[in-house]
Amino acid sequence: MEAPPAGYRKNVGICLVNSSNKVFAASRLDMPGSWQMPQGGVDEGEDLRAAAIRELKEEAGVTSAEVVAEAPYWLTYDFPPELKERLNKEWGTNWNGQAQKWFLLRFTGKDEEINLAGDGSEKPEFGEWSWMTPQQLLELIVHFKKPIYEEVFKVFAPHLQSDSSSL
Repeated sequence: MEAPPAGYRKNVGICLVNSSNKVFAASRLDMPGSWQMPQGGVDEGEDLRAAAIRELKEEAGVTSAEVVAEAPYWLTYDFPPELKERLNKEWGTNWNGQAQKWFLLRFTGKDEEINLAGDGSEKPEFGEWSWMTPQQLLELIVHFKKPIYEEVFKVFAPHLQSDSSSL
């Protein structure tokens, strides 16, 4: 697999869908009104698929999911200047943004499994969650991630055909 572009933090994104092909989305605690799918950094030497499964567990408490597909290439976005400054100070880095490898996972559990406190290993990132159509999520995602989400839904469209009217 090719490496992510230089200057970008290696990251995974998780498009978790339920049996109705609705997408799991959650609102960020640090950016009220901003909804997104789970995502997170990849540890040095960590397998990307393992990182996606770990992040889903850390952020949403979900372990009942199976990997259906993987995006064939890295998708990148740049941090807005004010966010870039804050994150790089927090992380001690100088990233332009994030390079993401996206995975489509099918949720095989019950909604009661979803726990925004995650598995307790990390500080919670989300305040509320919902199952949404891709179009609903595209209307709520922060502007700088919207092109990534449009591409993710395009790449995974063959797996979301039963709800294709919402793409």
